[in-house]
Formats: sequence, C-alpha cells, structure tokens
Amino acid sequence: MRLDIPVRRGALLALAVGLLACGDSDNGGGGGSPIAPPGSGPGPSGAAITIGGNHTLSPSQVTISVGQSVTFVNSHSAPHEIASDPHPVHGNCPSINSLQTIAAGQTRLTNSFGGTGTCGFHDHIDPDNASLKGTIRVQ
Repeated sequence: MRLDIPVRRGALLALAVGLLACGDSDNGGGGGSPIAPPGSGPGPSGAAITIGGNHTLSPSQVTISVGQSVTFVNSHSAPHEIASDPHPVHGNCPSINSLQTIAAGQTRLTNSFGGTGTCGFHDHIDPDNASLKGTIRVQ
C-alpha cells in the first residue's frame, strides 16, 4: 500500500519528535530520561520545595534518586502551577506536570522520576518570574 506524501511527512515528523523526547534531558549521557513511565504515580518524596510568601522557591534546586518524587508546598497566598520546561510546551519532564494547580496552603507530590537527568521547571501562571524557576536533578 502506498502512502501519499503528506502522510509520510507526518509519520517522519512524529518519529523525529518521539526520538528527541527519549534523550537524557541533561545532555550528559549516563542514564535514561527522567521521564516517568506512562501510568506511574507518585513515589516516596525525596525532597520538598516550598513556594514562600515572598514569591520565591526554597530551595530552588533539589537532588533526588530514581523512583522518588518531589513535594511542592504552597505557602504563598496565591495559586501556582508548577510545570516542566520549556514553556509553554512543558515536554521536558512530564513527572512534574502531574502537579496541576497548587492552591494557597496546599501540598502536592510529583509523579516518580523514572531515570537520571536534570529537569527544569517554572510557574506556568508566571513563567517569566526567575524566582519561581528551579531544577530537579535525578540521580
């Protein structure tokens, strides 16, 4: 069966995007992607990040082990929506994207991270605010 040209181009584009998504996000090699396998849920918390009343993260960088999650605590009076980089695609680390909106006073846990690498994240509601950007390193 012969595919027409637009279908073949679409299939090649989907394949290329899929291959790019499978790489190690820290580009340092030595491990798989920190993306959790499909359908995985939260693991034990390996670190906690607090969104403070002063609109900053504490700490902004954490290191966890494969299989662990990160706890986000919103101590700020406004809601926040933590999402993986890059904005607005959020494709780097879907484990982070499981958080959804974190209302004032709420605590949420990411899904577990399935491989090693580095995941950048930001507040989707305020993506240009440097004080609401951070890094999760999975080793």
